[in-house]
Amino acid sequence: MSGLIQMLKKRKELIPLVGIVAFAAIGAPAVSLYFLLTKPDVILNKTSNPEPWERLDPSKPQKLHSINQQWKPIQELEYVKSLTK
Repeated sequence: MSGLIQMLKKRKELIPLVGIVAFAAIGAPAVSLYFLLTKPDVILNKTSNPEPWERLDPSKPQKLHSINQQWKPIQELEYVKSLTK
């Protein structure tokens, strides 16, 4: 660690590069954990719930940004779903 600090004192132009790499090294696992813990479409154990999409609420949009989108069930899909159960 002290070698890195000594190198950054000698070569100040590397400070932004080290900052960006450190931000990416901390940010990538943080975002992965955030999506894993908060998003319903990310699953770890597929054997306990083989069809996770059935637990999603169709009235709640799953996109980051939707403009004037109406979420309603499609009759044909509901009919097929009732036949397969």
